[in-house]
Amino acid sequence: MSTSDQEQDQSAPEQDRPADVTAAVIPEPAEEERRLTPRQARRLRIVLSSVGMAVVAVVLALRIASRSSVLVVGVYGLALILCGVVIELSRNGRTRLGSWLLAVGLVAAVGADWLLIP
Repeated sequence: MSTSDQEQDQSAPEQDRPADVTAAVIPEPAEEERRLTPRQARRLRIVLSSVGMAVVAVVLALRIASRSSVLVVGVYGLALILCGVVIELSRNGRTRLGSWLLAVGLVAAVGADWLLIP
Protein backbone atom coordinates (compact mmCIF):
# COMPACT_ATOMS: atom_id res chain seq x y z
CA MET A 1 0.00 0.00 0.00
CA SER A 2 1.43 3.34 -0.96
CA THR A 3 1.34 6.50 1.10
CA SER A 4 -1.46 7.93 -1.01
CA ASP A 5 -3.57 4.80 -0.46
CA GLN A 6 -3.13 5.13 3.31
CA GLU A 7 -4.19 8.76 3.18
CA GLN A 8 -7.30 7.82 1.21
CA ASP A 9 -8.20 5.07 3.71
CA GLN A 10 -7.85 7.45 6.66
CA SER A 11 -9.82 10.23 5.03
CA ALA A 12 -12.65 7.99 3.85
CA PRO A 13 -14.48 7.81 7.22
CA GLU A 14 -14.41 11.59 7.48
CA GLN A 15 -16.08 11.92 4.09
CA ASP A 16 -18.90 9.56 5.15
CA ARG A 17 -19.87 11.78 8.09
CA PRO A 18 -22.11 14.78 7.64
CA ALA A 19 -20.38 18.16 7.56
CA ASP A 20 -21.93 19.39 10.81
CA VAL A 21 -20.63 16.37 12.77
CA THR A 22 -17.03 16.88 11.64
CA ALA A 23 -17.22 20.60 12.36
CA ALA A 24 -18.64 20.15 15.87
CA VAL A 25 -15.74 18.98 17.99
CA ILE A 26 -16.61 18.35 21.61
CA PRO A 27 -13.77 19.62 23.80
CA GLU A 28 -12.57 17.46 26.67
CA PRO A 29 -13.01 19.05 30.11
CA ALA A 30 -9.85 20.30 31.73
CA GLU A 31 -8.55 18.56 34.83
CA GLU A 32 -9.64 21.31 37.22
CA GLU A 33 -13.14 21.50 35.69
CA ARG A 34 -14.05 17.87 36.32
CA ARG A 35 -16.83 17.35 38.80
CA LEU A 36 -17.90 14.39 40.84
CA THR A 37 -20.52 12.10 39.42
CA PRO A 38 -23.72 11.83 41.47
CA ARG A 39 -22.69 8.38 42.69
CA GLN A 40 -19.27 9.65 43.79
CA ALA A 41 -20.88 12.62 45.54
CA ARG A 42 -23.28 10.32 47.41
CA ARG A 43 -20.45 8.05 48.50
CA LEU A 44 -18.33 11.00 49.59
CA ARG A 45 -21.18 12.36 51.76
CA ILE A 46 -21.78 8.93 53.25
CA VAL A 47 -18.09 8.55 54.12
CA LEU A 48 -17.93 12.07 55.58
CA SER A 49 -21.05 11.44 57.65
CA SER A 50 -19.68 8.14 58.89
CA VAL A 51 -16.38 9.75 59.88
CA GLY A 52 -18.30 12.57 61.56
CA MET A 53 -20.39 10.03 63.44
CA ALA A 54 -17.27 8.24 64.68
CA VAL A 55 -15.66 11.53 65.79
CA VAL A 56 -18.82 12.61 67.60
CA ALA A 57 -19.02 9.23 69.35
CA VAL A 58 -15.41 9.56 70.56
CA VAL A 59 -16.00 13.13 71.77
CA LEU A 60 -19.21 12.01 73.49
CA ALA A 61 -17.34 9.24 75.31
CA LEU A 62 -14.62 11.68 76.41
CA ARG A 63 -17.15 14.30 77.55
CA ILE A 64 -19.18 11.75 79.51
CA ALA A 65 -16.00 10.52 81.19
CA SER A 66 -15.10 14.03 82.29
CA ARG A 67 -18.59 15.37 83.09
CA SER A 68 -21.66 13.18 83.17
CA SER A 69 -24.56 15.36 82.13
CA VAL A 70 -27.86 14.90 80.35
CA LEU A 71 -27.07 18.01 78.31
CA VAL A 72 -23.85 16.41 77.01
CA VAL A 73 -25.72 13.28 75.99
CA GLY A 74 -28.45 15.38 74.39
CA VAL A 75 -26.15 17.58 72.30
CA TYR A 76 -23.94 14.77 71.08
CA GLY A 77 -26.85 12.36 70.73
CA LEU A 78 -28.54 14.82 68.39
CA ALA A 79 -25.29 15.15 66.44
CA LEU A 80 -25.16 11.36 66.06
CA ILE A 81 -28.76 11.30 64.87
CA LEU A 82 -27.97 14.11 62.44
CA CYS A 83 -25.10 12.12 60.92
CA GLY A 84 -27.43 9.16 60.45
CA VAL A 85 -30.03 11.37 58.77
CA VAL A 86 -27.37 12.74 56.42
CA ILE A 87 -26.34 9.21 55.47
CA GLU A 88 -29.94 8.38 54.61
CA LEU A 89 -30.37 11.61 52.66
CA SER A 90 -27.22 10.82 50.68
CA ARG A 91 -28.43 7.31 49.93
CA ASN A 92 -31.66 8.78 48.58
CA GLY A 93 -29.91 11.29 46.33
CA ARG A 94 -30.29 14.44 48.44
CA THR A 95 -26.56 15.15 48.63
CA ARG A 96 -26.71 18.97 48.64
CA LEU A 97 -29.31 19.02 51.39
CA GLY A 98 -27.28 16.45 53.30
CA SER A 99 -24.10 18.49 52.94
CA TRP A 100 -25.73 21.66 54.24
CA LEU A 101 -27.44 19.81 57.05
CA LEU A 102 -24.20 18.10 58.09
CA ALA A 103 -22.20 21.34 58.08
CA VAL A 104 -24.81 23.41 59.92
CA GLY A 105 -25.61 20.61 62.37
CA LEU A 106 -22.02 19.92 63.35
CA VAL A 107 -21.28 23.63 63.75
CA ALA A 108 -24.41 23.92 65.91
CA ALA A 109 -23.32 20.93 68.02
CA VAL A 110 -19.86 22.41 68.59
CA GLY A 111 -21.42 25.81 69.36
CA ALA A 112 -23.88 24.27 71.80
CA ASP A 113 -21.05 22.40 73.49
CA TRP A 114 -19.07 25.59 73.83
CA LEU A 115 -22.01 27.80 74.95
CA LEU A 116 -24.30 25.50 76.93
CA ILE A 117 -22.16 22.89 78.59
CA PRO A 118 -20.03 24.17 81.48
